[in-house]
Amino acid sequence: MSSRAPILQAALPAEPSHFFLITQADLVYENDILRNPGSIKPWIEYYSFKRSTSSSILSQAYILERAVKALPRSYKLWKLYLELRTSHLVPVPEDPKNRRNMNPALHVIEYRRVNALFEESLVLLNKMPRIWEMFLKFLMRQPLVTYTRRTFDRALRALPLTQHHRIWTLYKPFSSSAAGKTLHVVWRRYVQVRPEDTEEYIELLVDLGLYTEAVQEYIKILDNPRFKSKAAKGPFTLWMEMLDLCIDHAKKVEASEESGIDVDGIVRSGLERFGDQRGLLWVALARYWINKGAYEKARDIFEEGIRTVMTVRDFTMVFDAYAEAEEALIGLKMEEAARRHSKNVLDEDSDIDLDIRMSRFEFLMDRRPFLVNDVLLRQNPNNVNEWQKRIALWGDNSYEVDNTYASALSTIDPRKATAKLHELWINYAKFFEDRGDLRKAREIMDTAVKVRFRSVADLAEIWVSWAELEMRDERFDRAFEIMARATKAPKRSTVDYFDDDLPPQQRVHKSWKLWSFYVDIVEANSSLAETRKIYDRIFELRIATPQTVHNYADLLEEKGYYEDCFRVYERGLDLFSYPVAFELWNNYLTKAMDHLSNMERLRDLFEQAIDGCPPRFAKQLYIMYGALEEDRGLTRTAMRIYDRALDAVGDEDRHDMFGYYLTKMASNFGLASTRAIYEHALEVLPDKEAKDMGMRYAEMERRLGEIDRARLIFGHTSQFADPRLDPDFWRKWEGFEIAHGNEDTYKEMLRVKRSVQAQYNTDINYIASEALARSQQNQQNQQNSVAEAPQGFVAASTAPKVVEDAPTSNPDEIDVD
Repeated sequence: MSSRAPILQAALPAEPSHFFLITQADLVYENDILRNPGSIKPWIEYYSFKRSTSSSILSQAYILERAVKALPRSYKLWKLYLELRTSHLVPVPEDPKNRRNMNPALHVIEYRRVNALFEESLVLLNKMPRIWEMFLKFLMRQPLVTYTRRTFDRALRALPLTQHHRIWTLYKPFSSSAAGKTLHVVWRRYVQVRPEDTEEYIELLVDLGLYTEAVQEYIKILDNPRFKSKAAKGPFTLWMEMLDLCIDHAKKVEASEESGIDVDGIVRSGLERFGDQRGLLWVALARYWINKGAYEKARDIFEEGIRTVMTVRDFTMVFDAYAEAEEALIGLKMEEAARRHSKNVLDEDSDIDLDIRMSRFEFLMDRRPFLVNDVLLRQNPNNVNEWQKRIALWGDNSYEVDNTYASALSTIDPRKATAKLHELWINYAKFFEDRGDLRKAREIMDTAVKVRFRSVADLAEIWVSWAELEMRDERFDRAFEIMARATKAPKRSTVDYFDDDLPPQQRVHKSWKLWSFYVDIVEANSSLAETRKIYDRIFELRIATPQTVHNYADLLEEKGYYEDCFRVYERGLDLFSYPVAFELWNNYLTKAMDHLSNMERLRDLFEQAIDGCPPRFAKQLYIMYGALEEDRGLTRTAMRIYDRALDAVGDEDRHDMFGYYLTKMASNFGLASTRAIYEHALEVLPDKEAKDMGMRYAEMERRLGEIDRARLIFGHTSQFADPRLDPDFWRKWEGFEIAHGNEDTYKEMLRVKRSVQAQYNTDINYIASEALARSQQNQQNQQNSVAEAPQGFVAASTAPKVVEDAPTSNPDEIDVD
């Protein structure tokens, strides 16, 4: 024992009063410390041994106190020591046995000693965030606000930026508990390094009543294009939140150059930035001035809003808010007036002010239709219909109607007009005409004909309306002059009517509507010679229509100029091809047959008409040609014409042409002469039409008593008649055999029927058509049976069927009885 005394003495602390804390069992650890003075392992093992033996807190603290003095830069030793000292004062969540919770107000000295111990550790370990966190958490339990705040600031200055989030995690709750200016200052510093949390800072400022600063923060994040809201709010949402804040606290928000808050400027910049929300922004700005108490300024804002918005939706929003604000203000004034009258207090100025406000409100409501019209015209100033509506709104106010017409015609771009701009000019002229000012009306029309309209038709309408104006004034000579001026053109005009690159004034002389009106008024009010000049000019310009040809020809026919009438039709035929030429030839030939007696000329006209005539128009011309020969020429010639028609007409008209030819041949030369026509028909007509023609042929032979020829014709025609689809043909043949045949001929008919049916059974086209026809027939029968069944009757197709044996029958069996 005595031999180890020097070693023990060397390991003991300088204070002899602490020797009692070292026991005999501790000497092993004391010797390890002496052997390894620069290692922390012996100290940690020593401390662990003390904890495991449930030594007193004093002995544990004595070991760690010596350790941190021996190794002051050891983070582990300081952490163990500080945890031990703090656990003696506050509960440790990790240690359920530790229930200590010493009140810092009652044990000030103990807390100060631990605070001093933390400060001592931070002298060399100020870069250790865990030490700072322990210290700050410990300080937050003490009523030392200023000291704690300064310690937080020291921690932020000592630690690198990457470790600041650990400090801010504690600093924010501390500032919230401290409240007041501390909270404001802490968060203002925090958002400098974490701008993404600015929205929380703004909410905090609003809760603190710092509305000016809150608006300034809104301005900062709105000016920052990189800012991304944690709540996924868009710029407009943030913008409206800022405006709502300004509106709700209008009198508390310091709007000045020093604060950088200009609500009016902010809203106006928003009007440019958020064009689709202008109505909402105008209402917000007006509400701001109302809350500020500047009612006249708010009224000016409302007026500016309803005069600048571009959509009806925005206008409705601003106007409704305007009307509601006026009603509310009038209501307040009326309540004040009622209180004054109840107290018999007279205030003429207040009563006059109330009357003025009510008059303003009525005027506002009266202006609503005009303001809506203004919005639509701002959207499209070239909207002719809206200008017409605005004119109608003024009613009998001549002065405003005149101004509106003038504004409309000076504003609208003729090339971009959305409707009939010419009607606006015409109505403007008629406005002065109705008031007897024809001079002004003529000036308007003279200006209108110089406008470059979108189409020639619009310009033509102007000229026609001008001429009608003169005719209503019974100035027919002036109307003729106007139309002559409108249709003035070079002798040989090469202008393309549809060339939009040319102004309408250069193309209007080819307007059919213009010439049609011109010729109508000349025909009604002038001589035939003048009328013919105009018609001839129409043909020279090659703008005549089929109606022009008919009108000109009818006019000449009425006056007895038949040859001139025929020349008009010939000129028309030079201009038009089929199908228009068919109508011209039809009228031409009709008039020629009425007024010409020379058959050779008429034949020549018909030959010209049918030469090159499309098949679908040939039927009528050939029938007219044949009728002419029957009436004035030779019947055989007529028959030859009908025979030519059989090859000239279209397939859809050939069957009818054969019928017409047969009728004419039979009526002129007897039934027997039609045999060749029937035979030709059976050769060229389709199967269905050939079947009908064969039945007619057989009937004709039967009437002539040629029974064998009729039977042969039935036999030849039977190849076109499927017994299942054409039962009428076989019934007629059967009736014919019953009436004129015998058993052998009847059997031959049945044999032919079976042969034809077998032939159709092998034809896939007929099989498909038969199946389709049968399914349609069955469906029709089923519908009829359901429709005719009494209520409660169950159709046989839906009920169980009983299959019974039925005798086999032959449909071709002869009933010998």
